Formats: sequence, C-alpha cells, structure tokens
Amino acid sequence: MKLYEFDYSLPGELIAQDPLEARDGSRLMVLDRETGETETALFRDLPRYLDCEDHLVVNDSKVIPARLQGRKSTGAAIEILLLRKGQGPGEWEALLKPGKRVKEGTMIHFGPENPDEARIAGKKSAKVWVLEFTTADDFDTFLRLNGSAPLPPYIKREGAGKTVSDLERYQTVYAHVPGSVAAPTAGLHFTDRLLSELGMKGVGITKITLHVGYGTFLPIESEDIEGHMMEEEFFEVTSESAEKINAAKRVIAVGTTSTRVLESASDDSGHLKAASGSTRLFIYPGYRFKRVQGLITNFHLPKSSLFLLASAFAGKENLIKAYERAIRERFRFYSYGDCMMII
Repeated sequence: MKLYEFDYSLPGELIAQDPLEARDGSRLMVLDRETGETETALFRDLPRYLDCEDHLVVNDSKVIPARLQGRKSTGAAIEILLLRKGQGPGEWEALLKPGKRVKEGTMIHFGPENPDEARIAGKKSAKVWVLEFTTADDFDTFLRLNGSAPLPPYIKREGAGKTVSDLERYQTVYAHVPGSVAAPTAGLHFTDRLLSELGMKGVGITKITLHVGYGTFLPIESEDIEGHMMEEEFFEVTSESAEKINAAKRVIAVGTTSTRVLESASDDSGHLKAASGSTRLFIYPGYRFKRVQGLITNFHLPKSSLFLLASAFAGKENLIKAYERAIRERFRFYSYGDCMMII
C-alpha cells in the first residue's frame, strides 16, 4: 500500500490558526461508514446522535508546556521541545532546533538573571537529545514559568503557544494526567456542560490515558506504508475503566489516541484488559478493529498516521468523499479545526 494513495489537496486558509470562542461551537460532520452518507451539525448537537447504550472513551492526558526558548553560552538561540522524562533526576529527552551542530556538553540558559539551565548530556537517537536540567524551583514550576504550549508547526500565527488562550484551549476540559506534548485534539470540543448533558442522557464516559508523543508531528517517510514505525507512547487502562468499557454495548473512541489504547489493550475477542505500558500500534487500512465501534476525530493532515487510522475505520473512499465535502463547505481543519464522528 502506497502513501500517495492517502493524499488530498487542502487550501491553506482552511487550516485553523485559532480556537473558536466556544469549544462546542465547532462544526460536526457525521459519517455513516456503512453507507458513506454524511450530515452536518454543530458539536453541541452531539447528544442527538448518541443514546444510553453508547459509551465514550476519552484520553485524560494533560499537555505540558513543553516548548522552551533558551540560549547557548555563545548567545545563539535554541528551541527545546521536551518529549519525556529520562532516567536520572532532571533528565529529559528532547528535540532541539537547530539541532544539527549541537555538541554534547553545551549549556543552555533561560535568561540573563535566571539561574535555571540545561546541559546537553548526549544523544538518544538521530533526532532526540538527552538534557540534564538544573532549576531553582521544582521542575513543574520551572515549566509553568518558562514553557509554552507545544502547538503543531502548521499553526504559524505570531505568538502561537504563548497566549493565555493557547495555554487553556490546547487542553481538554477533562485533562488530568500530565505527560503529553500534543493535545488529543478530538477532545478539545467538549465542555463541562456538554459532558453533563451526555451523562444525564445516560451516555457512559470513561477515561483512559495515552501520553501523546512527538511522533504526532512527524511525517511518514516510507512510501510503502507497511514500512512505517510509530513512536513509542505510554498508556494506561485501569481495572475500573476496563470493566466499564467491557460492559458497554457500543464503544465510541474520542480521538485516535483513545482508539490506539483500546485496540492495544484488547484481545482478539474485543475484551479490554487493565494494562499500562507502551504502544507502537500503527493502524492503517486492512486493520481489523477489535473494540472500537465509533470514532470522534478531527480532520487530519494528508498522508499522516492519523489520516490512515481514520481511513481504516471509515473506509478510504468514504473518508475521501467526506473530506471533499468538508473542503467544499469550508470546514476548519487540523488541531483547532472542526470535528467528525464516524459511526
């Protein structure tokens, strides 16, 4: 299967640069994967499409302010994107920009009167460096004071990630467990009020965790899809969550991250097991879904692993036609964009 088969053309002005004022004011496209038919509504209309036999599974991972701006001892600017904690105290794996000429032992400083610094301790892989931080306060406080929201690179407006709006809106209302460097964006559309309305209707809502890693930013470089390998990401399903999900009649995953957790932790019969660990599960057309029966997801980049997962669930032709309609009707795309539900 070739990567070019999952390409499409998107006008640049449809890439959402800002979140809407109201989270649930985004548009919703509902795609019937059996017939390929679509209809449109607003996300706040979601309860109309669900009933008491449905169960939503959401990812409660919390985005950390993982993007840092520093300077080397030479005065040259350098950007850090934290990925995950390392083994030692103060140790983090990170991407550096620019990173080609960086040397082991280089010190990075975060302001002329700021005692916080990081030492480049070595390389984890071709693109990933290991940094050792020394901070005056605890590291969470350091991040809160110095970090910014790690918005994806297609959000290009001035000050992206540094505004109060970004720090609040690039986060779901139910985010709880810190660890992601990208938001599980399908969940950005929910409000506390909408969750309450769904609960009153009898729709089940259960949390699982997957810490979204930097692989979400990386393009698929292999022209043969089967040659792509996903980056490792940590997930957790508690015994209580597994029990609730196993009792549900129809399980609807909120986002590709929730989908990958459910499919990683389910056996071939669709029984979900309590588990924690790492997953590299790569879902593309031909995959047989074991537990997920519905999917709420944003509109994704062409030729991305997220688009491939949605194609696997909806059927490629159905998804392409739905995207064509979304483009004609000027839907907003990507992280801050509109949403679709595939059932």
